[in-house]
Amino acid sequence: MFEMGLWSNARSDLGLFHGCGAFYCYLLWRNIAVLLNHFYQFFTCLVKIKTGDTIVIKPAKKTPILLRMIVLMFAMVCGVYICSVCLKQTSIHSKIKFQDIQVVERLSPDDDHGNLQISSVHYPNPETFSRAECAHNPVRYFAILSMQRSGSGWFETLLNSHVNVSSNGEIFSVLDRRRNISSITQTLDKVYNLDWFTSASKNECSAAVGFKWMLNQGVMQHHKEISDYFNHRGVFAIFLFRRNLLRRMVSVLANSYDRHAKLLNGTHKSHVHSTEEAKTLAKYKPMINSTLLISDLKEVEITAAKALEYFKSTRHIVLYYEDLIKNPAKLKDVQAFLGLPLMELMSRQVKIHKGPLSDHVKNWEDVNKTLNGTAYESFLQADY
Repeated sequence: MFEMGLWSNARSDLGLFHGCGAFYCYLLWRNIAVLLNHFYQFFTCLVKIKTGDTIVIKPAKKTPILLRMIVLMFAMVCGVYICSVCLKQTSIHSKIKFQDIQVVERLSPDDDHGNLQISSVHYPNPETFSRAECAHNPVRYFAILSMQRSGSGWFETLLNSHVNVSSNGEIFSVLDRRRNISSITQTLDKVYNLDWFTSASKNECSAAVGFKWMLNQGVMQHHKEISDYFNHRGVFAIFLFRRNLLRRMVSVLANSYDRHAKLLNGTHKSHVHSTEEAKTLAKYKPMINSTLLISDLKEVEITAAKALEYFKSTRHIVLYYEDLIKNPAKLKDVQAFLGLPLMELMSRQVKIHKGPLSDHVKNWEDVNKTLNGTAYESFLQADY
């Protein structure tokens, strides 16, 4: 988008420059012709005859054709010369501008590959510590873009099990950090400069540093500025969604309930690390509003589609929670995407809602009736 806008502006500038050049050439030519004509009229209409100290002025005789032709040719030569100078200058400026835009707009495959390599690795110089012997080790920047209860917490623990990855959690859950685009960029700069400290920080020897970012935490509101930032800083975007949006809805409702109920001995936990804790949380069966169900599912689909459209110009990969569950080998694609040495990634988190959804929804019959025969009917079936 930036390149297209730059090219459009440049074309407008070039057109304006050409127009101005031709216009000024015309004015100069016309003014010279008028001046020469005045001079000619004065010369031919006035004949000075000096008699002593008195000057007698008499009308001239009929103007010779040869004199008219000489004056006309002189005016034409002057006009052609002036126009040639103007057009030459215009041509020089046009050529420079066009060459500059070509570099931005179109790159050869080899140049493009080299450009991606240069801008995708970085050598941060943190203000809060020294990278010591790792100062010359390149670092890649990433952001996990997702929605609540889509498996992003589990996925992040997998990434952090890699010895070279530091993923710093849901940092924009704090409102002040996303209050405006200025506070957002300041936070991003701090993270990518390795000056953001969490339990996941690997500090000096990180090969990839990032965090997870929910779409409703300023991403959609400031998508243009954030996309430009990602492209400018070479940030890799990892999109993580769920295919079965009904399962996600169950998880959202159950988690919202537990914020107040605090079923685990008076403590709220969004993620658990034991089977016993998972079973305790799974006992609660949320009631789903069947009247708004289809519109709610559509809204989530639209949000995900918009996010992918907004960030299509960035380096990104799209993952689905269900695919990672079924095929752990998909994690190799993620490591390759981030340019990491391959390792076996592990997580201690335990899934809460297992088995058929009918076991986890209080008004299952209403939900089943609402979705049967619709585009979302497949959500009713067990998918892993």
